[in-house]
Amino acid sequence: MNNFFQLLDKHKWKIATAESCTGGVIAASITDYAGSSAYFERGFVTYSNEAKMEQLDVNPITLQAFGAVSEQCARLMARGAYAHSLADIAISVTGIAGPGGGSDDKPVGLVYIGLSTDTHAEVHKHLFEGDRAAIRQQTLMAALNHVIDYLETL
Repeated sequence: MNNFFQLLDKHKWKIATAESCTGGVIAASITDYAGSSAYFERGFVTYSNEAKMEQLDVNPITLQAFGAVSEQCARLMARGAYAHSLADIAISVTGIAGPGGGSDDKPVGLVYIGLSTDTHAEVHKHLFEGDRAAIRQQTLMAALNHVIDYLETL
């Protein structure tokens, strides 16, 4: 986490989170650190499709066509978190943490992580293994690492 905060501090950036399958784990992990208010702007926990539409402007047509667990939804969640915050960067996660809810097309452990700034958007697809807690922990670490990787390119 130190590198995460160092990079946000270096760029004088704040982050917003939009979480579905992690239910606020990323926001909680960031705010576990004293002084995190200098870097954490706000978090959205949008577990339901309605919350994704209302709070993050995820298009219902996108949800109908691709589902909540999709690259398209992760991208819109990250863009929505960025647009509805005062953050410089937003991260989103949507996936299937299990133990149920998976299918052949979208198995348990499938997670999409989106990242958005004013000029950049990207989505990463992951297939994590383990139980619900392990999948959520791996999602947390991957999300933070995607932010670190992006900030290191600036």
